[in-house]
Amino acid sequence: MQQGLDGVDVARVQRRTVGVLGGGVALAGLGVTVGITAGGLLARDVAGTETASGLGTTAGVLGAAVLAVPLARISDSAGRRAGLAVGYGISVAGAVVTVVAAAASSLPLLLVGLFLFGAATASGLQSRYAAADLATAERRGRDLSLVVWATTLGSVIGPNLALPGAGLGEALGLPALGGVFALSAVVFAVVGVGFLALLRPDPLLLSRRVGGQVPGPRSRRATGAALRAVWAAPHGPLGLVSVVVAHSVMVGVMVMTPLHIGHGGGTEDAVLRLVGVVISIHVAGMYLFSPLVGMVVDRVGAPAVAAGGGLLLLLAAAVAGTASPSDSVQLSVGLLLLGLGWSCGLIAGSALVTASVGPDLRATAQGGTDLLMGLGAALAGAVGGPLLAWGGFGLVSAVSAALVVPLAAVWIRTARAQRPR
Repeated sequence: MQQGLDGVDVARVQRRTVGVLGGGVALAGLGVTVGITAGGLLARDVAGTETASGLGTTAGVLGAAVLAVPLARISDSAGRRAGLAVGYGISVAGAVVTVVAAAASSLPLLLVGLFLFGAATASGLQSRYAAADLATAERRGRDLSLVVWATTLGSVIGPNLALPGAGLGEALGLPALGGVFALSAVVFAVVGVGFLALLRPDPLLLSRRVGGQVPGPRSRRATGAALRAVWAAPHGPLGLVSVVVAHSVMVGVMVMTPLHIGHGGGTEDAVLRLVGVVISIHVAGMYLFSPLVGMVVDRVGAPAVAAGGGLLLLLAAAVAGTASPSDSVQLSVGLLLLGLGWSCGLIAGSALVTASVGPDLRATAQGGTDLLMGLGAALAGAVGGPLLAWGGFGLVSAVSAALVVPLAAVWIRTARAQRPR
């Protein structure tokens, strides 16, 4: 697929698309991860109870899940540029509402703000699909993984900006953690405008032209119908379950890690520094090795990588779940493995979902996949707070590890179905 309609060099457009997407998500990662680091802590401070931290996390994850579908529909009808720009615009509004809620000490308003803030996560996740729109089958895993990898810079640095962001909040007369979201609002605004201006020609719309589809009014495809099409494909169920399980396990363990560290005592500054280090290492595991994961997906196949991801998630839960709050080394190793397992599951699963349907259904199916992924993660985040209160971080990790069982069952079923009869 080198030359498209009207003499468009599709390979050149794809290289530019991956570059623009990579630059955008790298910058956006700053705002997303610093918000993840501070969101649960801010909810705890506003409500005055630790269990509220799970509500804050759940609001953000649920926002990412629910908003994935309308953003996918915008992409389906108007292209990736519009979908991504609107998504980051919503996240700007969410960050602003969160700052106002922090100043007013209003938990309901804070949850609304964090819900809207989740649009940044939804947009970042949909960026990986945009990288696959024009990719050939031989390079789909690698191109998709390059955009995931680009998130490394912002995501590793982001958690360590929690402390400077808190200082900004205090300088502005806000609660310390409110300043973190003020920084995020600026970052998301820059990224949204950048995608709107630079993501030309639109990769999804061009992929349809290359595929021979005639531009015109588009019928609204129900998300359920698109997901059924994925499930009917030979490897579709494995891709769908891999994405959902990887993200749910990762969120379930990751979002409770800062609170687990906080149980070790120490000043707020000391806790924030340790959280920043551990989460940065975790995020490095999520994104830093993504190109290697993508190459392995293209070479040995996505099903094998999905299985490896499941094993890494189990190992991560065992290592992290047995670490004391002050054991930064064991926590870092566990969270690094957690990130690697997530990377394998997300990249392999996303490649399988993308390959399961054609361009006409692709955006809707991808949005539906991210909806299920986000709902699973929201549930994991919601129960994390009570589980931590009842049985500690070990119980959180054990319950999260149990989510790998459905992935193993689907993988075995898929492997049996592919055997020659």
